[in-house]
Amino acid sequence: MNRASSVPAPLAWIDVVTERLGKALAWLIIVMMLIQFLIVVLRYIFNFNSIPMQESVMYMHALVFLLAASYTLKHDGHVRVDIFYRGFSARRKAWVDLFGTLFLLFPVMIFIFVSSLGYVGKSWAIFEGSPDTGGIPAVFLLKTLIPVFAVLMILQGIAELIRNVLIITGRITPPPHDDDHLEERV
Repeated sequence: MNRASSVPAPLAWIDVVTERLGKALAWLIIVMMLIQFLIVVLRYIFNFNSIPMQESVMYMHALVFLLAASYTLKHDGHVRVDIFYRGFSARRKAWVDLFGTLFLLFPVMIFIFVSSLGYVGKSWAIFEGSPDTGGIPAVFLLKTLIPVFAVLMILQGIAELIRNVLIITGRITPPPHDDDHLEERV
């Protein structure tokens, strides 16, 4: 394995899936904004209200928020208190990220996955629909995003775990972080 550039197949596969999903969901944000704009125009100019259009924005927001979280993790975009972390070496950052993944990310995502199964299962059992007349009859699908979110985060967590072990052992060089050049941009 090339020391600087080769990564194991599982890491590369997870990263590709996460990257493609994140980029696809980015387009959904534009669609969501256009539909929201249309909702406002229809309501205030034409006095027309559409419950399915309003709910579609909620569904798209849930899709983006829950399914793009793993993309955000891959790109180190989640909130972090980095008073000390910023000054750490790449190897020390990898240790912090490794322990954070093992003792924070995995337990929380496993809890979310396990605790959501009954909630989602009950929704599927009755094919739960919108509480509003004329709304989207697919609340059960919306709720299914919760365990899917947890699985995607666990998968990306596995990729981050592999990446951090490889950084710690010196088998790959760490990827550059966007915040490394923050002072230069300001």
